[in-house]
Amino acid sequence: QVRLVESGGGLVQAGGSLRLSCAASGSIFSIDAMAWYRQAPGKQRELVARTTNGGSPNYADSVKGRFTISRDNAKNTVYLQMDSLKPEDTAVYKCYANIRLLTSRYEYPYWGQGTQVTVSS
Repeated sequence: QVRLVESGGGLVQAGGSLRLSCAASGSIFSIDAMAWYRQAPGKQRELVARTTNGGSPNYADSVKGRFTISRDNAKNTVYLQMDSLKPEDTAVYKCYANIRLLTSRYEYPYWGQGTQVTVSS
């Protein structure tokens, strides 16, 4: 009943910027935590940034000062502004959200399909 769709990935040169978007749709009652993860070939998935309702955002040390997570609750959308990109940022970026459906009193985790970010040197 819920779908997360990412957009905004692409190819960019080192030092450039990209903004990722993730829009949740479906029979949504509410969304609490939203986050971005990434996974590069040969590496484990890592948490990049996380935001919660009323809480301060958290970032991986490797992206602090360069990435900014934000959300538009009216659109059920979370963003990841990525500046000063480095080749090591190259990965598939996936959106994550804890969502309560209209038919449930519980929150469940949902994942997007991912969007490729490639940073060339």
